[in-house]
Amino acid sequence: MRALTWQGNQNVSVTDVPDPRIEEPTDAIVKVTSTAICGSDLHLYGVLGPYLKPGDVLGHEAMGVVEEVGADVSHIVPGDRVVVPFNISCGHCWMCSRGLFAQCETTQVRSVGKGATLFGYTSLYGSVPGGQAEYLRVPQAQFGPIKIPENTPDEQFLFLSDVLPTAWQAVKYADVPEGGSVAVFGLGPIGQLAVRIARHLGAGRVIGIDSVPERLALAQRWGAEVVDLSSVEDITDTLIDMVDGRGPDSTIDAVGMEAHGGAPGGALTSFAQKATGLLPDPLAQKLTDKIAVDRIDALLAALKSVRRGGTVSLSGVYGGEVDPLPMMEMFDRGIQLRMGQAHVRRWSDDILPLVTDPSDPLGTLDLTTHRLPLAQAPDAYEMFRDKTDGCIKVVLQP
Repeated sequence: MRALTWQGNQNVSVTDVPDPRIEEPTDAIVKVTSTAICGSDLHLYGVLGPYLKPGDVLGHEAMGVVEEVGADVSHIVPGDRVVVPFNISCGHCWMCSRGLFAQCETTQVRSVGKGATLFGYTSLYGSVPGGQAEYLRVPQAQFGPIKIPENTPDEQFLFLSDVLPTAWQAVKYADVPEGGSVAVFGLGPIGQLAVRIARHLGAGRVIGIDSVPERLALAQRWGAEVVDLSSVEDITDTLIDMVDGRGPDSTIDAVGMEAHGGAPGGALTSFAQKATGLLPDPLAQKLTDKIAVDRIDALLAALKSVRRGGTVSLSGVYGGEVDPLPMMEMFDRGIQLRMGQAHVRRWSDDILPLVTDPSDPLGTLDLTTHRLPLAQAPDAYEMFRDKTDGCIKVVLQP
């Protein structure tokens, strides 16, 4: 089959790889009909290369039609349409029984001390071939895949694989008071949906922060007050002034480890990330595990602009080990901080009625800016990374 494979730092290509097959009785094989590029994929494209090897199949947002199921899979059958959550969880272990599906004890990657296995996401998370391919082997298919209605557009449901539950969890973790205020840092796909979900769940004021005109315009169309980061001197002071001289009740960091900004040492950190990615993998892995640093401008702004006693929700991916945080200020101001990979199946039942609703209240059909064949995936990665051509979300068809 054809699949998008990692070949080196900022180098991906569509190549021939072996067709997947049933390996365990809890497996399923899905013929992929749509798959998306995620902002987290860009971390693999640039920063997390030391944990990949040439030929690894990327992608963790996928849906399609069931081709085959193992003997222990009964809730889906060949011919069913399904969305595949990006984290692989069993549904019955101690963690899963508490709704912590991203920490599933059946699939935890204990050898490197990480949580549940993920599709297409490096040796840190199991080296499971991803969904930017013609076919996908789905482990733990007795629980994971979400069955969806026939005769509906793929994009109405595709984002249940990751970006919708990730944004939903980000807003839930932000603990926005009814009628309260929340600032969303980063208006990529997660940030866009967080804006919409916050409004849907009762936030009175939603402020979106970015510097890309198309992203700002889209968030504004969905009810956000927007702040162009490039037009303000200090985003922290700006947000505090905007919300009663206190700052918003909650902030959401939807950016992660490759934030752009002017924090002290930012240029050096960016250089260190890129340089580490060029080192031999064993050395780069050791450095990343012990002294990795992130570009944390968005996180610092989220921490410093939230009101005293407020909540910071972190959905952007970070990989640092020695990131400096303003602990005195965080402690003095009584800030609550929540974070982590999205527990997809924890939220999917709440979200499914909204994406099934013909009125499309969360705008799932409004998010995709580019629909391309899988063969154009390498160009799409560059476009998404560089934020050119108004790119906000790319959906690929194998």
